[in-house]
Amino acid sequence: MQAIVLAAGRGTRMKPLSNDVPKPMLSVAGRPIAAHTARAAVEAGVDELIFVVGHGQQTVREYFGSTYHGVPVTYVVQDEQQGTADAVHAAREFIDGPFAVFYGDNLYDTPSIASLFEVAPSVASVCVSNPSNYGVLNVSDGSVTGIVEKPDRPQNNLVNAGAYVFPEEARDMLDVPPSERGERELTDVLEQVISEHDVSPVGLDRWVDVGRPWELLEANEWKLRTIERRIDGDVSDDATIQGDVVIEEGATVRCGSVVEGPAYIAAGASVGPNAYIRGCSFVGPGVRVGHAVEIKNSVLLEGTNVGHLSYLGDSVVGRHVNFGAGTNVANLRHGSEAITVPVNGEPVSTGRKKLGAIVGDNVKTGINTGLNAGVKLSEGTQTRPGETVARGR
Repeated sequence: MQAIVLAAGRGTRMKPLSNDVPKPMLSVAGRPIAAHTARAAVEAGVDELIFVVGHGQQTVREYFGSTYHGVPVTYVVQDEQQGTADAVHAAREFIDGPFAVFYGDNLYDTPSIASLFEVAPSVASVCVSNPSNYGVLNVSDGSVTGIVEKPDRPQNNLVNAGAYVFPEEARDMLDVPPSERGERELTDVLEQVISEHDVSPVGLDRWVDVGRPWELLEANEWKLRTIERRIDGDVSDDATIQGDVVIEEGATVRCGSVVEGPAYIAAGASVGPNAYIRGCSFVGPGVRVGHAVEIKNSVLLEGTNVGHLSYLGDSVVGRHVNFGAGTNVANLRHGSEAITVPVNGEPVSTGRKKLGAIVGDNVKTGINTGLNAGVKLSEGTQTRPGETVARGR
């Protein structure tokens, strides 16, 4: 069976992290989001991967190449992002038989992917606390009878988790008209399939739609808790490594440093001396965490530098950021409400009581900068020495 992986969108809700790198290629526990999905599909038995690419497509092509884990890879370009059905339509000429579709920015538990193939045609489903934000599935006698997008009064809490196995006939159903929001929706294709076939709902044990920056934290928290201890890098005899920690070949952990798992330190990264890393942290390739720096439950992407005497908690930091000495990030507000973050200009609750900063690529902070909880810094932002940043910029 073929698996189509949708990886063409610009990921505007993920800004400023997706300005230059496609959202599906952001790192989760040492590999891109889309790589987790593609690997799960391969392990479930697909014999070809078809990537639909667009924004930042070269990054996708360079990572996956012509084969991935022994499975051939084909690329098709979605020239204009006109919706998920339009994305699959771009791959139409390559479809030969029943086919699976996955969103490249979603994480699915691997055993459930295999179950999708066993009862095809099928759609992945998950129970959520707020179904009004999703497409709600109606089910009767074990088959899906309909889907209602973002209903005001949902009949149940079972929602569409964005993974499908379609029959070959769906190849001719992809040219659907635009929806009310001006996009050609894959859920409209699903409706047509439901009208002609018995479609099985397959429940997922776990699923994360990695659409917004704090969901990248959630994704890393999930996947880092599944890693197994592997120490291939250079670790000082005076350093302490506790629990499930991956230190890749080419990484260095210097004297006096403490790394508490789960944590992942990528190739070329340098930690210490006397640094402290804990709580589901990902330290990306070429990142430098210097003297007396504490990193807690955070994601640091490629080439970032946190030189010394700084604290970074529950934060997502882009590529080639430089934190001046003494930069401290607040990750907890007084009061009981969840922290809100602006997304496309509108404040959105993250559902998290603890959230630090979301920092775009090439940001530079002056010494002794303070960043308030939930602050978002756009690509290339600079702060002055001693400045406290209370609102995003």
